[in-house]
Amino acid sequence: MADSSAGFERYIARRYLRGSGGRGLVSFITVIAVGGVAVGVMALIIVIGVLEGLQTSLRDRILGGGPHAVVLQMDDGFRMTDWAGVVTAIEADPDVVAAAPFIHTEVVVNAGESYNKSITLRGVADSPSAERISGLVDYLVLGSSPFGVTESDLPGIVVGRGLASSLGLYIGEKVTAASLENTPMTAIGLTPTYRQFEVVGVFQTGLYQYDDELAIVALPEAQTLLGLGDAVTGVEFDVEDPWRAQQAAARLEESLGWPYRIQEWQELNQSLFAALRLEKFGMAIVLLLIVLVASFNIVSTLVMLVSDRTREIGILRSMGVTARGIGRVFTNMGLFIGIVGTAIGLVLGATLAWALATFQFISLPSNVYFIDKLPVALDPLDVGLIVLGSILISYVATLYPSRKAADLTPVDAIRHE
Repeated sequence: MADSSAGFERYIARRYLRGSGGRGLVSFITVIAVGGVAVGVMALIIVIGVLEGLQTSLRDRILGGGPHAVVLQMDDGFRMTDWAGVVTAIEADPDVVAAAPFIHTEVVVNAGESYNKSITLRGVADSPSAERISGLVDYLVLGSSPFGVTESDLPGIVVGRGLASSLGLYIGEKVTAASLENTPMTAIGLTPTYRQFEVVGVFQTGLYQYDDELAIVALPEAQTLLGLGDAVTGVEFDVEDPWRAQQAAARLEESLGWPYRIQEWQELNQSLFAALRLEKFGMAIVLLLIVLVASFNIVSTLVMLVSDRTREIGILRSMGVTARGIGRVFTNMGLFIGIVGTAIGLVLGATLAWALATFQFISLPSNVYFIDKLPVALDPLDVGLIVLGSILISYVATLYPSRKAADLTPVDAIRHE
């Protein structure tokens, strides 16, 4: 009996939505309501997919051009002397796939002109582990790594493409790096230490903070420039699964103890990813308003239908259809609009997202953004929340019209003009 009643209610709902009996305007307004929901869902899927793609692309570039975690020694002037023991302890962890010492400092470089520029200088070890962590070989676009012998017998240096462009550097160019780190105070003040390098390579990661502000030299050359002896800034390492870096960092920090401190990649880039998540949330809220506006179309359509079908509702009530049954008729109508509109928006949004990701026909200026193509990545969880949210909003939009239809009494409805 319940199944037959539900089937009857769905039949009446479909009949009303088709606008039978010369009511073509009802059918047209239904199409507009469906289209409004579809456009809202499609826009949500595309924009959220683009923001997810930006976040994914940025994360991949950060992980490709840097370590998953770094170990620092918090005392002794933030320098690490027993780094070999730390590397051994880190490599013993089952999640760690590579570990190597590094040097990180700020220097001023000069290429022979009056223009000087402050940059980040990294010293990396000549080992397979360091090569895997830094991703240097993968991002080289010109020249070679800084570990070979140069024609001038000067130590080699590899610079980012943006830095090479701003300083007019080319392969074989001589540059001078000056550092104030570990320099004693004299009667005339601080006297920086200098060291000359030969440009042997240019890399490009696509990230501004690497390409425009980073140079890489061999670890012993950085130690000599800074006067560190055998000490380093810290130890960096990669894990098999980047998403397990936090667990591995916590485990290793506990085993190493004080004065060692470990920062994993999410913590190192916390502000950047927080900004992206906030932007994604803000855009989702703004675009959700499109679906809310579309839900007003559902309300207006159903309210108009209640007014237009008042006498028919009275006849149905007199035939024994309950008030709850009448309410379910209009609930079914609103859900039909919401589900069909959501399904159309889902198909259109997913198709357009696939086309953007596959053919990449939208280009971005690489000198402004860290990528040259618009990335799109659909997260199934995001898509599922969009679909559920759209259907839920559509259902809420039916509550008032359904209640209005259910409250009509048979006698007053039949007398309605």
